[in-house]
Order: sequence, then structure tokens, then C-alpha cells
Amino acid sequence: MNELTVLTGDIPHVSMNHWQGMRSFLDSDEVDVVVIGTGAGGAPAMSRLGSHGLKVVALEAGKKFDPHRDFATDERSQSKLFWMHERVSLGKDPIMFGNNNSGKGVGGSTLHFTAYVPRPAPESLRLKSLTGSGEDWPVNFEELVDYLEEVEEFLGVSGPKDYPWGAKRRKSYPLAPLPLNTPARLMEKACGSIGIKTSAAANAALSSPYYQKGVGMRPACTNRGYCQVGCNTGAKSSMDVTYIPHAVLNGVEVREESFVTGFVLNGDQKKIIGVRYKKDGLEKVQRCKSVFLAAGGVESPRLLLQSGLANSSGKVGKNFMAHPGLEIWGTFDENTRPYRGIPGSLISEDFQKSPNGEYHGGYLLQSIGVMPVTFASQLTRGRKIFGNDLLKQMAAYTHVAGINMLGDCFPSDENFLTLSSEKDDLGLPKPEIHFSYGENEKNMIQHAQKVMTEIWEKAGAKDIWKFERSAHVIGTCRMGDDPSRSVVNRHGKCHDLENLYIVDNSIFPSALSVNPALTIMAMSLKITDHFIKNLKDRS
Repeated sequence: MNELTVLTGDIPHVSMNHWQGMRSFLDSDEVDVVVIGTGAGGAPAMSRLGSHGLKVVALEAGKKFDPHRDFATDERSQSKLFWMHERVSLGKDPIMFGNNNSGKGVGGSTLHFTAYVPRPAPESLRLKSLTGSGEDWPVNFEELVDYLEEVEEFLGVSGPKDYPWGAKRRKSYPLAPLPLNTPARLMEKACGSIGIKTSAAANAALSSPYYQKGVGMRPACTNRGYCQVGCNTGAKSSMDVTYIPHAVLNGVEVREESFVTGFVLNGDQKKIIGVRYKKDGLEKVQRCKSVFLAAGGVESPRLLLQSGLANSSGKVGKNFMAHPGLEIWGTFDENTRPYRGIPGSLISEDFQKSPNGEYHGGYLLQSIGVMPVTFASQLTRGRKIFGNDLLKQMAAYTHVAGINMLGDCFPSDENFLTLSSEKDDLGLPKPEIHFSYGENEKNMIQHAQKVMTEIWEKAGAKDIWKFERSAHVIGTCRMGDDPSRSVVNRHGKCHDLENLYIVDNSIFPSALSVNPALTIMAMSLKITDHFIKNLKDRS
């Protein structure tokens, strides 16, 4: 049976049998590659490496979860999926961490991501050349498109037959779109009346049953809506039910609760020969020939800074970026059931370019549902409502709906990550993040607020209010051709070390104005393929 075949009929439970008989290595075994992190960057890389017969150990700080047993329809159980180690957040627009922009567990942040997977616009990869603002990528869209298509096919992305923005697609999404929930239908109708084009969104969640190699039959989404708590059916294409089973079947060992703390280098300090990590209270070292770092936009630079590695350019931790993610909420007469369906089922990319030149880059709009505890916390933080007033507001919870933007963010010297003098519970320096929006981001947010407010007014919303937030952490180990301005080259290889590769969104030169997961996976496969080709060429 082909791994990409779409099937119908009876839907068995997603199998977790791939963990049985998983290959294991000794710390003293010199494996070909150690992969640090098992999210959107690490999982595709280790899957590809394993499929080429390489000996691979993946080290993950978090636990391994069984979706059926561990992902309850209860927000209170969600915290186990977050990276809760303390971070120091500073600047004029400090970033919220904890249950935002983080993930901990086998599968990383994809365990609780909302599965939004739009493609980057070709223009976004060369924004500086086109507008004089931002930063160009050293790779172009044509180099990425094969990998974008491969990821979409492997995950079973649900999306429209004809997507109205960006480069013309060579093939349709593998599955039809997921159904629009009530917030999406409200947004769709209002946008249509004021001339804003919308489309069903591309989501890495199955609208029909799908066969996944290493897992078996994955069932279609049931519209449970608690995607951020972890999908308990296996319909959401998180790494734990897609790339990781494929990797394990190909001989990769995944070591859970293994917190990486540093590296062992050879005599000339140009090559990593071992990865230090803590497991079961013990300090260990896994010997290796190469390392793929995929710990994310905060933990990857933090690890390099505390190890004193890969920073001859002085760019490790610099150019920290976060997507503007302003939300506009409204209350409606009809029952919106904001807890039902995929949280973001409608999209508009009409504002990827400013209509009147107010900003460079762009932003997308998406409909959003919300879980009750999350909504209560946003009311408290955004509107400063507490006690009885909060109870009154929550009485209208089943009548609320939201829209949010996700906008580009330009790299800036003012935004950076460094090491704090404070120590965490492992005795390591806490990451200290400084972040402030620039004028371009402020102008974009202001424009989006007007647009989203108009949409909700047209939809008949009452009590319209905004919730200010940022989404995703990006860009702290920049990719580029100039070693004096970047940390890794176009193939993800660190300029300073012979065998260290970075495959997460810390290497993004610009933030892009779309959710990063699809691009992370595509770049991870691209980097891994180049690594494998070099190995074959040398043999």
C-alpha cells in the first residue's frame, strides 16, 4: 500500500506500535547524527536520515505521549506540552512565553500547534531586493517548492483545489478542505460584502481518512476543536504521528526526557564529537559524527551561547523576530460554538502587500476559535476584567468569535537573545529576550486592526475589542552566504564548525508573513538532502 494513498471505510485507532522494538544505541557508540529536538525541524530530518540507513539518535527534552491516553479534552491538561522553563522577557513589546511560542515533548510544538500550514509567498523570500526592507533569503521559492509539495503530501494537508494567492500551484492539496466553523462562516460572509477575498485554509489535519506509513490508517478530523491540547485521534498531522514513526521504523532512536546541555569538541575545536545531556539525573555524552540542532528560536541560540560555539559573526541570538498576531473579538447574537472545529479554517492573504504603501511585507487574516480557559485568560490580560465582571463576560463565551492577523516582522539590532545572569532549575543561564516592534510592524498592526474591526462590524458583532499578542519566535541563528552576517550557510551548516547543522526556524533570515511550520519542515528536508548527498559524494 502506498504511504500517500487516501482510503475510506472503517477507521481503526492510530497505532503507536512503532515504539515497540525501537533500535537503541549506547552513549559510547559513535552514531552518524545526533538530532536535538523532535519538532517541525528535527522530525523530518531524522526521518530522512534514517531512511538512508544512517545511525541516528534524537534527543528530546520532553516526554513521549500516547495521544489516546494523554490528550484529554481538557485545557488544564495542556500545560504538559509547553516549555515552562523560565525565560526573561524584556523590551517595549515583551514576548509571552510558557503556553505561547514553545513546545516540550516528542513532537515538539507541533503537539499543540493549530495545524495552519500556508506556503510562504515567493516575494517574501526576497523582500529586501523588492522593497529595500527586511532581509533576503539565500534560497529562492523555486528551490523550496518541491519540498513544500512533498511535506504537504506526506502530512495529508487539507486545502482548497485552487488557492487564490501566491505562485500558481502545480498540484492541488492532497485532501479537500476541512469544514468551516461558525467564526469562519461569519468572517467569510462579511469579507465578501466588503470585497475581501477569502479561502478555506490549508490545514495539516485530515478531512478524510489517510494512510500513513509507520502509523497505519489515520482517521479524519472529528471537529473536536481542542487541537492545542494535543489531537487524541491522530487526525492532526503533528510529528508524533507522521515523521517520527517513519523515523523509528527506519532505525532512529528517540530518547525522551534528555535535556541537552552542551557539546564535546575535538582537539582543534572545529568538530563536535559528542553531545552532553541530562537524563534520569545523570550527565551523559552521546558520541557522534555530526549534529542537527532543532531546538527552536530560543533554545538553539541559548545552547550555542552557553557553549561558546558558532558565533564568530556575533549573530547568534541576534535578529530575534516574532509575528504580530493581533486578535479582534466580537460577540454575536447567534451561538458561535467557538470550541468546535479546526481553530483557523478560513484565510485571507489580500494584505500580503499594502494597498496604499503603509507598510512593507504583509500579513494574513484568519478566523479563530478559542477554548474557554484560554478565552478567560485573554479577557483578564487584554481587558483587565476580573471577578464577577469576568463571570458575566464568560457567560457570553458561546457567542464569541475572533479574527487574527499574522504579520511579517523585520530583523533589527534592537531585538536579540542573550544569557541572563539568573540561573534556571538546572543551573543554566536563563535566556533573556529583548523585543520591540519597529515602525513597519506598528503600521501593519494599525492597518490590520482597522480591517478586522470593519469585518466584525459588517458581520454584526457587538462589544468588539482587541487582544494584543505576538506569535512564533524566529531568526536567532540567521542563514546567509556571508559568514560575517550569518550563523549558517544556505545548506544549514554552521560557518564555524565542520559538522553542526541547524534545521529549525532560528535560521530564517526574515519572519515571513505566514505560519512557519510548513517552511521549517521543507527547509529541514532540503538541508538534510544536501547533507546526505555530501556524504555519498565523499564515500
